Amino acid sequence: MLNSAEKIQTSHAGSLPRTPELIEANAARVGGEEVAGFDDFLGEQVRDLVQRQVDTGITVVGDGEYGKAMTSPMDFGAWWSYIFQRTAGLELDESAKWVTERHISEPGSTKLTGFAFRRDQQAFREAYTDPTSGVMVGEAPAFPKVTGPLSYTGAEAIAADAAHLKAAADAAGVSDAFITSLAPGSASRIANEYYGSDDELLEAWAEVLRPEYQAIIDAGLILQIDDPSIAENFDQIEPEPALEDYLAFTRVRVEALNHALRGLPTDRIRYHLCWGSWHGPHTTDLPMRDIIDTVLGVNAGAYTFEAGNVRHAHEYTVWDEVKLPEGKLILPGVVSHATNVVEHPELVAQRIERFATRVGRENVIASTDCGLGGRVHAQIAWAKLDTLAKGAELATRRLWR
Repeated sequence: MLNSAEKIQTSHAGSLPRTPELIEANAARVGGEEVAGFDDFLGEQVRDLVQRQVDTGITVVGDGEYGKAMTSPMDFGAWWSYIFQRTAGLELDESAKWVTERHISEPGSTKLTGFAFRRDQQAFREAYTDPTSGVMVGEAPAFPKVTGPLSYTGAEAIAADAAHLKAAADAAGVSDAFITSLAPGSASRIANEYYGSDDELLEAWAEVLRPEYQAIIDAGLILQIDDPSIAENFDQIEPEPALEDYLAFTRVRVEALNHALRGLPTDRIRYHLCWGSWHGPHTTDLPMRDIIDTVLGVNAGAYTFEAGNVRHAHEYTVWDEVKLPEGKLILPGVVSHATNVVEHPELVAQRIERFATRVGRENVIASTDCGLGGRVHAQIAWAKLDTLAKGAELATRRLWR
């Protein structure tokens, strides 16, 4: 991976707005229609997207998750639901909106069973149920459930994703390009009617996802692991667990991910942490300081995390007491998906400098909190990437003056 030895590099967390044409084609395909020439069309879309990133000032580009079908402008679930189309052993459960009744059964237990309604949603039930509140509300889709042995069926799909991005990066003259892929801990948050235990389910997902990880690396690309479950699970456990119990539960998920990553080059892997990207108060988010040591246990060369939204922007001070391991990079979010306000380049530069003075300028790549696709309007998303690049230029001039 590029570092910021000569200037502050720029990137983003993955999802970018789809074009109306791509959304229309995806909706048709999801509806069972055959879209003639779709693969060539998708390749052209990715090439245009990568060139636009370069023209905007993004130096570490992605495919925008264009191979993960969004069917409407504000559909942001494709980042994880895509894997269910690439996995055998699942059935759609129309009655399952999320797994229920997650709790720690006894003190010291590392086994949690099921998920509860978010505690943030309980605390702000009035806002979450008011469609005029501006909080992200709506009926959740039906989820799949595990009904047989899991196996990966996405070889052709990930090969196409990799080929499209590689061709686009080469055409744009870009050396570093990344594709996102789901972590076992996040994939496993669905109902299980086949495996005998939570640990067995995690192990199965680790084996399912490893071929996708390997394919991205083998294509000469950077692998980004998307794993909001590490921090986000905390909000979904009722009652709120003791921190030591939650961390024990979480370490099992990190171990499963590291098993899936075994033997892969860490300098080609980056890990994305977030507290869930829904628009809401987030008052029950786990503090960064409580989870950072566990996150650094992931065998990755870089770590991306939310640092721009107002619930977590203050947490740059974590790096006053936590030492970034030698040879590792961080990609803090310096613009946020959580607001339609476009950050000023000066604020972006200040945010970059806060991290650079703590972990070293060469170890910081400016990024976004989370994926922008489906979270803000496309025009706003590109304005945020533009201000990110301009802020990085300001920070570069000051850090290298």
